[in-house]
Amino acid sequence: MSGQHPWETLDPKYIKRLELADIQGIPLLVDTVEQWDVVWGFKARPDDLLICTYPKAGTTWMQEIVDMIQHGARAPIYERIPFIELCLPKPLPSGEMIYVARNAKDNAVSYFYFHKMDQMMPECGNWEEFLVDFMAGKVAWGSWCDHVCGWWKAKDHHPVLYLFYEDMKEDPAREIRKVAQFLGIELSEAVLKQIVQHTSFESMKMNPMANYTTLPKNIMDTSVSCFMRKGTVGDWKQHFTVSQSERLDDLYAQALADSGLMFRTQI
Repeated sequence: MSGQHPWETLDPKYIKRLELADIQGIPLLVDTVEQWDVVWGFKARPDDLLICTYPKAGTTWMQEIVDMIQHGARAPIYERIPFIELCLPKPLPSGEMIYVARNAKDNAVSYFYFHKMDQMMPECGNWEEFLVDFMAGKVAWGSWCDHVCGWWKAKDHHPVLYLFYEDMKEDPAREIRKVAQFLGIELSEAVLKQIVQHTSFESMKMNPMANYTTLPKNIMDTSVSCFMRKGTVGDWKQHFTVSQSERLDDLYAQALADSGLMFRTQI
């Protein structure tokens, strides 16, 4: 997939943190809302592939895995697989829909640091302030719970491969095989091993084609935090107080009670 990404055309003088605006009950970046009719009107072909996650739930990881399975092409990840919300893409490669879900606690921590380093994301305040907004769904792309549950239900009616970040960390080879099978591609053990190594967190963090270091610091300031910060399961324990953890557990236990969804916060 090709096409110039809007980040590459931004004049540094005009880069600023964006506000949120509401569209169909979901808070999104105002630039996305302003072109929503065009985004909403995008028509996918039967052989298009959509990769979807809640922000900071393994998006870039899955993009890199899919691209390695299909092409092994080398270019900045945002050129190979652009975001529909930011620039309407040309037709995508083969496949249907892949969704990656991550436990809410680690997801919230990662999203907080992303707000800090991405100079176009809204101001998020301190950790407690951000967590309150996160739990209330008052962050870009809305409620974590609605997002993961909506796609969980969608898989029963649409061709969706639903994966969990924690499973990918536990056994990447197993989950990569699932992706390849979903795409109708057979991988040899040698190729599978190569993909596992290439898409490991350590490799991707050092890979400028995947770690967003090709963007200027006035867009993503890596001196504040790396785009790929830790990539672990359980880092939330270094950030949540006991009270915060209990509040989140209570909220999502009730919200997920009848969904059949279960998340692991450690492995």
